[in-house]
Amino acid sequence: MLSEDDVELARRFRHQSASSARRAPLYAALSGAIADDPDLYRRLLHAPEQQRLPVLLLAASHKLLLDSPDHPLAAWYPNLTESPRDPLDPALAATYKDFLAEREGDLVRLLRTRRTQTNEVGRCAMFVLAFGQLAGDVGPIAHLDVGASGGLNLLLDRYEYRFEPGGAVGGPSPVVITTGTRGDPPVPAAMPVVGARCGIDVAPIDVTDDDEAHWLEACVWPDQADRFQRLRAAIELARREPPELLAGDATASLAPAIERMARAGHPVVTNSWVLNYLPPDGRTAYVGELDRIGATVDLSWVYVESPVATPELPAPDDLEHRDLTVLSLVTWRDGVRTVRHLATCHPHGFWIHWR
Repeated sequence: MLSEDDVELARRFRHQSASSARRAPLYAALSGAIADDPDLYRRLLHAPEQQRLPVLLLAASHKLLLDSPDHPLAAWYPNLTESPRDPLDPALAATYKDFLAEREGDLVRLLRTRRTQTNEVGRCAMFVLAFGQLAGDVGPIAHLDVGASGGLNLLLDRYEYRFEPGGAVGGPSPVVITTGTRGDPPVPAAMPVVGARCGIDVAPIDVTDDDEAHWLEACVWPDQADRFQRLRAAIELARREPPELLAGDATASLAPAIERMARAGHPVVTNSWVLNYLPPDGRTAYVGELDRIGATVDLSWVYVESPVATPELPAPDDLEHRDLTVLSLVTWRDGVRTVRHLATCHPHGFWIHWR
């Protein structure tokens, strides 16, 4: 008889399969196969409860494959071969299961110790638009990224952005981010000035360490080879000029970090698909701490999050599909909080619909 854990894990993998079918057919096929096989999805029970997400098992197996690129399973991964095998090939599920069985010990270690830390630099396109809204009023920005992973989003002013249509800003850069637009987003005429930058993460990734950098690569979906190569270019930039990263709790670390950043410019806190990993009371505490700090310090908060996954955050009342990702700008000026919902967007920055 299936347990509640079985039912829930199978449901999560079926949802992952359906939601990734359009742009990630390999992960859609793998997720579907895992959903049908208790021996596969039960492996997630090795992970902490908050991390029992399909993307963690997929990232852990991807990491093991990046370390063993000659294994037959690599023939299905578009980022590891020029002519990948069809994801609908029935041999995929059996090959995947054999691969995990061969590396059981390493897989369990990754599931127990790692967390999904997708350092998606495509989200910087959303941040740049929001920073452009602030720059004329606040001057140099002191950027504090909470849930920073490897800190790559802290280097947003080092990247080149192409908004289609809409224009371009930044560059030239080896990291080029292209975003489709609707609703005429206000692309800044020049890159906003970032005077200081710092990241907070419960387990920061040191991109100068090859094994750590491989984990960031493993968290990228292999179907999306463009994202994979763009991440590698961003890692190379970061290795030349590593951003400052602090290990700490998202909420407890806010006040000292904001106090320090305020000495260098206007503090701007950012989050992107991070707060969904906190429990509901953790999100409530996070927003409450920003409110407490904002009562005495002028600051801004830019978040790229999903309202359905983070209902404790301020979200548009008129949002038709709450599973969309929302770009919001929250400001505290003289103790008064103002919320502006700027856009809905793709979670990886492929498109933005300006409100």
